[in-house]
Amino acid sequence: MTDTSTATTTATATTADSTAEAAPPFDAERRATELAILDALRSVVDPEIGMNVVELALIKQILIGKGASEIKMILTTPFCPYAGSMVAQVQEQAESVLEHPVKVTLLAERWDPRDAGLMW
Repeated sequence: MTDTSTATTTATATTADSTAEAAPPFDAERRATELAILDALRSVVDPEIGMNVVELALIKQILIGKGASEIKMILTTPFCPYAGSMVAQVQEQAESVLEHPVKVTLLAERWDPRDAGLMW
């Protein structure tokens, strides 16, 4: 009879070590840039609701690259009449921080007011 508990423990330890090595370290400069972008985006207000895109939890992801970046966002309604204006403002504000081109991608995800802490 073989002892499988030792083999399992060794395999688990090896997997945990490789996972720890694969995880990227915290990048303080990148995080500071993300926070600066979010601060700039607070000036982009949804005119129908009167709150900014950060408070409304419309910004889903910020991908920062060396020469180009991308912001993924959603809208409060699928056919928001202010979508074009808000996307342009998000792009303009992000580019003012990054000083290189920023692509704004609209996601098909539905907005949930609870994500923004709103209960209507």
